[in-house]
Amino acid sequence: MTARMIRLGKTATSLGKLSTSTCLATVARASSTQSAKNEPILQYLKGSSERADLENALARYSDTITEVPLVIGGKEMKSDHVQYQVMPFDHQKRIAKFYYATPELMQLALTESMKAQKAWQRESLEKRAAIFLRAADMIAKERRQDLNATTMLGQGKTVVQAEIDSACELADFLRFNVMHAFELAKYQPISIAGSGSINSCRLRGLDGFVAAIAPFNFTAIGGNLASAPALMGNVVLWKPSDSAVLSNWKIFECFREAGLPDGVINFLPADGPVFGDAITGSQHLGGINFTGSVATFRHLWKQVGDNIHEYGCFPRLVGECGGKNYHLVHKSADLDSVAVGTVMSAFEYSGQKCSAVSRLYVPASLWPALRTKILAIRAALRVGTPVDYGTFTSAVIDRESFERNRAFVEHARASPDLEVIAGGNCDDSVGWFVEPTVVVTTDPTERMMRTEIFGPILTVYAYPDTDDFASVMALVRSTSDYALTGAIFARDAGAIEEARDELRMSAGNFYINDRSTGSVVGQQPFGGARLSGTNDKAGGPHYLLRFASMQAVKETTVPLSSWRYPYMDD
Repeated sequence: MTARMIRLGKTATSLGKLSTSTCLATVARASSTQSAKNEPILQYLKGSSERADLENALARYSDTITEVPLVIGGKEMKSDHVQYQVMPFDHQKRIAKFYYATPELMQLALTESMKAQKAWQRESLEKRAAIFLRAADMIAKERRQDLNATTMLGQGKTVVQAEIDSACELADFLRFNVMHAFELAKYQPISIAGSGSINSCRLRGLDGFVAAIAPFNFTAIGGNLASAPALMGNVVLWKPSDSAVLSNWKIFECFREAGLPDGVINFLPADGPVFGDAITGSQHLGGINFTGSVATFRHLWKQVGDNIHEYGCFPRLVGECGGKNYHLVHKSADLDSVAVGTVMSAFEYSGQKCSAVSRLYVPASLWPALRTKILAIRAALRVGTPVDYGTFTSAVIDRESFERNRAFVEHARASPDLEVIAGGNCDDSVGWFVEPTVVVTTDPTERMMRTEIFGPILTVYAYPDTDDFASVMALVRSTSDYALTGAIFARDAGAIEEARDELRMSAGNFYINDRSTGSVVGQQPFGGARLSGTNDKAGGPHYLLRFASMQAVKETTVPLSSWRYPYMDD
């Protein structure tokens, strides 16, 4: 891909004597051969080279505290506000030392971003894309195990969960975004032959900077939140999560080594309110690219609204805020498939995927059999350190998450409408461990069926077989204010089609006979509506338009000779 990009760059240069519109159209046509493929997932079998490389990387990062600076305008900086990232499964072990940006450093970052904006916006798409394709190749090859190891140690992911995230999904985001950017640039409006005019369109960056606010749970999301706007010609202020600083820093290093100019992306660990106040208080705010909690996104949105008269444009707000995801079981479902899919979705990465299932609806007559299957699989799961190849899931991310999950378990034990039938043990003596937990409710609108927990807790409602399926779907649709992911399990084609229609607004990503997790870039563009976010579908072509401002250009090649219309001479 990189070689192709270089050739395209030469093509654009050779067209310098042509009109701007013709040059743009020609480059867009030449770019039509750009393509992307999903990065293969490595298996890490005993004796494999990737397993040996990973173990070497784990040893390196386990035995040191990596210092992570602020980077503003290409310069590495520190502040007096020292922070540490710890291993969630061994919280006495520090793996990174980093520094919060002060309000003064935030203002410096804003200044440096705007200095870099002019040159970066005028850089060709070919050259911008080449940088991120080089970074993708580094991530897939020589930096792969650095990213996997820092994700495993810093965010508590097992081997496979790190591999599909920090290696594969991150490389996929970078490559597919380049492909989609060229696809978008191919559009050109009609120019009528003999009219004396040539019409063209070009995609510009936004009129201001983009703030990228990243979560802890996916390393790839951090990289995408920052790189997607930059690819489209924007300058970016990137705030990584405190719990994912090290892996995000490794991504930033890849971008720099790939040739990203200074100031285009500024790396800014910061206290949330300090970062939020700085970006929303700047007249140059062009957009916010966010993944995190509903409360934080609402707060940022309100701040933007309060300051709307201060901005030079209407900022673009892009957000993904989690979900209260469901599995709905029809009486015709394959229960073995339901059991496997539900356990994987609910308990992989300790339920800390935005798409993880946390509410299960099953016919009462099928629940005893399904219960036996789910509990049997759950009993076989190993919970512990993610560096052990036999571990299925590890600790939750931090003290706050641990206490939140423990509070829900205690609520389940105390409520007359709830019964904890498996798990429920919480132990923070070494790491923040919450045992995979299954709760049964007799009240389908109970708080645990409505509230996002973000942990390894599954709540089950066995609905009466006498209820018609339409009323059950109405219950699923109306119980939660979120609409991120959901799944229907059924072998009855009529039930599937009915669910496809009735549940259309209940989930941005809808699965039929598959678990609610596991979206792949380019295959299932991801995002949800309602309180789950703005549903801009990361991993798909339309996402990039949120960070682009189109300009239409009409170039007239003949003089304007008259102001009179023909009918005026009658």
